[in-house]
Amino acid sequence: MGKEKNPRRVADNEAMAKLRSLRTSPQKLNLVASMIRGKKVEKAIADLTFSKKRIAIDVRKCLQSAIANAENNHNLDVDALIVAESWVGKNLTMKRGRPRARGRFGKITKPFAELTIIVRQVEEQA
Repeated sequence: MGKEKNPRRVADNEAMAKLRSLRTSPQKLNLVASMIRGKKVEKAIADLTFSKKRIAIDVRKCLQSAIANAENNHNLDVDALIVAESWVGKNLTMKRGRPRARGRFGKITKPFAELTIIVRQVEEQA
């Protein structure tokens, strides 16, 4: 007597990982996310490892989490995985400020973003 199992959000040959509160703007994160879209996972991890962007470390962790989900939870072949989709969304924005000259107030916004990566198993073409 329990609840019914939730249906999967992705297809049977896919796995997903999501990071929620990344301390960077969505625009900067999208540059790194678009860098790995459509690539094989080994190539994507290599690109993220040698990227000079600070946020590439967190994107690599998310990608490795998606690969681990595919292998352990869904029994997919790691060598046949590609990054099917990677998209970025807005999260909260902290509002901060700084006193400026003549009694004014300089507004500082500190945005957060979230990242979703879906990896898909594809058949090798001979």
